[in-house]
Amino acid sequence: MKRLHLSLLVLMVVAAIVLVIVFNSKGPTAEKVSLMLDWTPNANHTGIYVAYDKGWFAEEGIDLEIIAPAGVTVETVVGSGKAEFGISFQEYVTSARIEGVPIVSIAAIIQHNTSGFISLKDRGITKAADFAGHSYGGFGLQIEKAIISAMITRDGGSPESVKYVNVSEGDLLSMLGRDIDFAWIYYGVEGIEAAQRSLEVDYVEMSDYFDAVPDYYTPVIISSEKLIAENPQMVERFMAAVARGYEYAIENPAESAEILLKHAPELSPESVKASQDWLSPRYAEDAPQWGYQQAEVWKDFGDWMYNNGLIAGEFDYQKAYTNRFIPEK
Repeated sequence: MKRLHLSLLVLMVVAAIVLVIVFNSKGPTAEKVSLMLDWTPNANHTGIYVAYDKGWFAEEGIDLEIIAPAGVTVETVVGSGKAEFGISFQEYVTSARIEGVPIVSIAAIIQHNTSGFISLKDRGITKAADFAGHSYGGFGLQIEKAIISAMITRDGGSPESVKYVNVSEGDLLSMLGRDIDFAWIYYGVEGIEAAQRSLEVDYVEMSDYFDAVPDYYTPVIISSEKLIAENPQMVERFMAAVARGYEYAIENPAESAEILLKHAPELSPESVKASQDWLSPRYAEDAPQWGYQQAEVWKDFGDWMYNNGLIAGEFDYQKAYTNRFIPEK
């Protein structure tokens, strides 16, 4: 009888050990997390898709859902806690914080502003002064007018003669020469697409006018003050995966382009591959590591927005961003 009891005891201990091993092998339950994009998937987002595809979010205990924007701004969704993370832009973060939306930029996706203004060659727009007398297609935002005016003024032109056309939806490249004369684009996305379409265009780079409009981060990854305060460990784990994805995309543009295409098969393979080749060396560029943000960039552009009447009231740039969650390279 004692032997039977001993045997049962041994079996119970072994079973308990097996259960512990099985439980530990599965790991903790993954935390459901959502990230809202700013637009349709493109090479600005590649690092996120790389980390997702390779299971690096899962390794960090995160079950990530990537969602598209729909009828409400990313800043509002993240600020209200309906999504943990989002893709935004420095100018939107600045305006949102002035309006009391508690969002924080936790990483710069690209180190410098790679946007600019594109037009068909027959329009003769080779510098900002040439914008005068032409029609601009955009989103009807005050910041568009302020930036275009500052660039034209810097060139000695007349900003009052620009005609602004609201084209918030549609293919900007197809509208050139038909509905509008010039448009504001990311060179790494639409600029590459224009080349793929063999369009003969001129391109006025924002970087040539940083003396008139300071350089700023566009796009950025945002989270909320509440999440950062209440669950910083999750933000840290999320950023560990994201940074790993972008570092991989920097070193492996061809494979990373294929991963983006795998998750967004509706995109043009030729455009995505060319776009990735162009963007990969620009993700971190001259920064100490991917995602890093400089205080002076936030301060200088915030001052510029205030001086141009785009924000009212004092902007505390130090609370608008953080490098706290960028892992050491």
